Amino acid sequence: MYVMLDNVLLSWKRLCYIQASRALMIAAMVMGTFGLLATLVGMRCSKAAGENYNLKRKIAGIGGVLFLLQGMCTMICVSWYASNITQEFYNPEYEGLKFEIGNGLYIGWCSATLAICGGSCLTCACRIGRKGENVPYPYQPPTRGTVYSTADVSHPSALTPSHYGRNAYV
Repeated sequence: MYVMLDNVLLSWKRLCYIQASRALMIAAMVMGTFGLLATLVGMRCSKAAGENYNLKRKIAGIGGVLFLLQGMCTMICVSWYASNITQEFYNPEYEGLKFEIGNGLYIGWCSATLAICGGSCLTCACRIGRKGENVPYPYQPPTRGTVYSTADVSHPSALTPSHYGRNAYV
């Protein structure tokens, strides 16, 4: 009776940590998606938040924090799953299926490490709270394609403006 109850508890424990690992991975995917969107909006080259570079910097910082949280959730999930696999593998009394550490866990560790490194780099690069850069970049109007010829000054076309754009070349 005791062995049967112990097997039921082990299977219940296994089911609980598998469900918790799934929940952590789903949370990591959601945070990674929102982190990617926040990072894309927070880039200086995007037109999503206009010319307000302070707002863009804060949005990119939020994206970096979301990447850090994604990496932490992935690292916790993968490490917890690997710990349980090794405990069951080396337990001589465990009668269920014994799994080994496979490629999926190594890929999970690498992706968690990359997400943590990328999130920390993005968060540090944003420098939230810096006082020297509160003014956005000055507006520079486009030149509208006034390109002068590089011909010799004695040539008549040397001082006449050309009406071709900056990228009108072959």
